[in-house]
Amino acid sequence: MVVNTVNLGGTASGVTVANVGHGLLRLLSAENEEQAFEAIKAGVDALPSGVKMFLNSAEFYGPNFGTGNLELLSRFYEKYPEYADKTFLSVKGGARPNTMFPDSSPENLRRSIETINAALRGTKKVDLFETARVARNVPLEDALKTLVELKNEGKFDHIGMSECRAETLRKANAIHPIAAVEIEVSLWAYEDETKKVIETARELGIPVIAYSPLAKGLSTDTIKSRDDLPEADFRRNFSLFQEENLKANLAITEALKVIAARKGITPAQLSIVWVASLGPHMIPLPGASKANHTLENLAAGDIELTKAELDEVADIMAKHEVKGERYLGGEANTMLHLWG
Repeated sequence: MVVNTVNLGGTASGVTVANVGHGLLRLLSAENEEQAFEAIKAGVDALPSGVKMFLNSAEFYGPNFGTGNLELLSRFYEKYPEYADKTFLSVKGGARPNTMFPDSSPENLRRSIETINAALRGTKKVDLFETARVARNVPLEDALKTLVELKNEGKFDHIGMSECRAETLRKANAIHPIAAVEIEVSLWAYEDETKKVIETARELGIPVIAYSPLAKGLSTDTIKSRDDLPEADFRRNFSLFQEENLKANLAITEALKVIAARKGITPAQLSIVWVASLGPHMIPLPGASKANHTLENLAAGDIELTKAELDEVADIMAKHEVKGERYLGGEANTMLHLWG
């Protein structure tokens, strides 16, 4: 497998990663731990020497916003310690305990990274720490000052941003070099602010970690109706998946399947390739809990779309309006602190 690569930014500019990362949010859904471990190993093993796999976890990726995902990761590194140096671990934090409410007070940021490191049990150092949202309770300058202090104490190595506006990214990078910025990017999530962040990041030499490139499953061809979502599935609450919106959104999937089939790739790979096509600094971040899906996602990073194919995708999106918003919709989105 030929693997295309991206260099990270800021203080991590010497780090080279594969141009498709691995989001670990759903890793706990694997049938057993070894299946989850193999899902990580498969991607890493496919990379050439010197290229790392970008892994992304969070303090709250677990039941009741707990550290279950990180604890699973610590057991992975404990069993396979040689993979610690082959992976670049990004972890989101900064929310108040057992919530998703962002709090960038010095006390909470310190509590957050210490909780993360305790869950990892010394098996792997946090390479990059991001506050999951831009908090409103503390000025950005003060939040960055605290993060720099914690970095200098050796709690983690690099600082990232997440779910921020372009102007916030520019301001933060002027205070301290930002190694990566994480935002949602997909054919179903390509807002005006998304485009601004991508362009600003390119200008500043900061890679964009594009989470949910598969649009929370809309592009995987596994969802035909709301009946395909289990009763407890969190996506049932999302605006994109409401009955009145889902039919229109799945029509986009059907149209994209024609291009994918003609090219001999899956609709999911087409979505990953499209995100990657937005710039050489783009790192799509699909998730996978099975090794074959990890390899399928990684292989997408080697595929290129022709101008004609990109034009065809653009024509589909012009004819099919995305129905619904990225998350809950309406004023409820404000509670999620999007675009801080």
